[in-house]
Amino acid sequence: MTQKAFKYRFYPTPEQETLLRRTLGCTRLVYNRALWARTEAWYERQERVGYTETSSLLTAWKKQEDLDFLNDVSSVPLQQGLRHLQSAFSNFFAGRAKYPNFKKKRNGGSAEFTKSAFKWRDGQLFLAKTLEALAIRWSRAIPQGAEPSSVTVRLSPAGRWSVSLLVDIEIEPLPQSPNEVGIDLGITSLMALSTGEKITNPSCFKAKRHKLSKAKKALSRKQKDSKNRQKARLKVARVYAEISDARQDFLHKLTTRLVRENQTIAVEDLAVKNLVKNHKLALSISDASWGELVRQLEYKCKWYDRTLIKIDRWFPSSKRCGHCGHIVERLPLNLREWNCPKCSAHHDRDINAAQNILAAGLAVKVCGANVRPDRHKSDGGCDEAERSRK
Repeated sequence: MTQKAFKYRFYPTPEQETLLRRTLGCTRLVYNRALWARTEAWYERQERVGYTETSSLLTAWKKQEDLDFLNDVSSVPLQQGLRHLQSAFSNFFAGRAKYPNFKKKRNGGSAEFTKSAFKWRDGQLFLAKTLEALAIRWSRAIPQGAEPSSVTVRLSPAGRWSVSLLVDIEIEPLPQSPNEVGIDLGITSLMALSTGEKITNPSCFKAKRHKLSKAKKALSRKQKDSKNRQKARLKVARVYAEISDARQDFLHKLTTRLVRENQTIAVEDLAVKNLVKNHKLALSISDASWGELVRQLEYKCKWYDRTLIKIDRWFPSSKRCGHCGHIVERLPLNLREWNCPKCSAHHDRDINAAQNILAAGLAVKVCGANVRPDRHKSDGGCDEAERSRK
């Protein structure tokens, strides 16, 4: 069994929206108060406060007169918020994430409901303390017989309501395919495949950049805490939502196609967080969304019984001649095509890199070979070899 989330838009009634906004506000309040309590306990008394202690604090908060409104919403999302905070601290102490941040109202919010806080009846969803089912826009059907194990309601900064239903289902693996592909991620072309195909980068952010800058300029001119500023903020958020939706749609279609067509997929294990420190390339790298692309490939390969191989990021895929194996010392980024100084083979930089990545991936798959080359003495850079030929 595999857990899979099905996300849908829904349109609450005025009564439901009032209750849901109150629930999101209470969840955010409890999360921020618990985070402050844990932070203060450590810096003031060097004490570690865990989920059990914050749960006891929540019980005490509900008894306070100024926090009596916490009893007006379901207690399940409040407890789940404390569990999420505990997970955030666990990731922080394990070095997988930064220190948890306080939640802000302008970012929307989310609330998770477990089975005790919702009812699933005849394909309709009833949340705790609501009398009517949510008006969900069923863009795709849930597998027959599957029931949600948890429900997460989200309000985006753009004001859109969505609900995610987590269900346990059996995903049938795809038929075996004889195809294998290596992927070289890039900016000008989003990716080059070892088959010789290049996927154009949609540049979703750049396509909306003018519209976004116009909306931001209008926002900057509005008076703070005014209704007009709130309207302008929503316009900015909607432009960001358009960018995100276009990017996600493109990446999902692309990764699904790659997983369906190929049995083995080889990619580089890039450190995107380090790459975006280059301010000249940060915007383009973030717009390409390499990290999200690889993440989608990972879980889709697990779902459909495909093999994803990550190659050492230090493997010289671009500098290595795919014909004779010679490695050049320098290969400037502006040099998109080059000739090997040893065998004179002509290479397209990206296609050659993708073919080398595939070859290295197959070596790792077969024998677990180390694809990082030993130190070598180069005969010189490709640019020097090109000049000597002229």
